[in-house]
Order: sequence, then structure tokens, then C-alpha cells
Amino acid sequence: MSKQLFILIILGMSQLSGSGQTETATFGGGCFWCTEAIFRSLKGVETVESGYSGGKTKNPTYQEVCTGETGHAEVIQITFDPKLIDFRELLEVFWETHDPTTLNRQGADRGTQYRSAIFYHSLQQKEIAEKYKEELTKEKVFNGPIVTEITPFDKFYKAENYHQDYFANNRSQGYCQMVIVPKIEKFRKIFKDKLK
Repeated sequence: MSKQLFILIILGMSQLSGSGQTETATFGGGCFWCTEAIFRSLKGVETVESGYSGGKTKNPTYQEVCTGETGHAEVIQITFDPKLIDFRELLEVFWETHDPTTLNRQGADRGTQYRSAIFYHSLQQKEIAEKYKEELTKEKVFNGPIVTEITPFDKFYKAENYHQDYFANNRSQGYCQMVIVPKIEKFRKIFKDKLK
């Protein structure tokens, strides 16, 4: 084996095991247009995709999910660098930026597709989420009981292209101005130290 080939192999291995290593988180916190816009702004978050999880229908469309009959929630799937932002920090943003006490509802958006949900990708994520939920309950951070479901991740179905980067591409749209802009402004004040 040549010296150059050996160096290339070592460099490739370090890229796999070094800072390039990412993890995945999947959250449902109401309309995915809102949650996607928020999580895209965080340091350490590499990608955010809107989609559907938690249901029984394969390859669902937005129209099918809106019926509430697929069992899917509107979710975002996040790829993040745990060296820059860890899962607990993502949970902090998740719980701060939606109402986890309203069952199957966020504001005017109603239906099981808008439920509060954490779809964990590992036992470690499950333990962190359950412990955090217990802490929030014990400290009575919210006015009512937390109804966020903590359930194993199964499948993620990416939403249609027009849902991706929705806020960035439709800032002047009424829903964006009335619902997403106030959420983002509040989020940016609370988490200014975590912004890109």
C-alpha cells in the first residue's frame, strides 16, 4: 500500500468518526412550516426537512394527512452535530416554541396531525426526553399537563417540495406573517445565544 493511499484512508476514517458525525431528531409540534423555520436557525443544525411520521399510511400526501385518517403527524426531521448542539438543547427549543399541553391542537390548527410528539431514534434519546418531560411536569413549567407523546421512530416520509423551506419562500403569505413571524421573534429573543 502506498503512503498516499494510506493517508487517504486515514483521512476518510477521521471524517466518518470526527466532527462530521451527525445525529437525527424527529419532532412534531404543530404545523411543520413553523417548526422548520425555527430549527433551521440553530447553530449545529445541518438540515431540517418537513414530513410525516407516526402513522400507518405509506407515502402519504399532504391531503391524506389533513384528513386525520393516516395517523401521521406533521413533523420535522433534523440532522444535527451533537458537538455543537445536543439533543437536550433541541428539546429545550421544542418545548419552548409550541404548546405541549393542548391535545391534537396548536392554536387554530386542529387534528391529530398537529399533535405534540417526540419520535426517538435511540434509547438514549428516549431517556433524555422522558426525564426532561418529568422535570417540566415537576417544576409546573406549563399551566396544564404535558400531552407530548414520546414514541419510537419508525418511518419518515418527506413532505411535498412546496412544504420545504416554506417560510423562507413565502414570508409575505398571511399565515407566515400572522403565525410564524411572532413565533420566530419570540424564539430569537429567548435563544439568541444558539442562533447561527
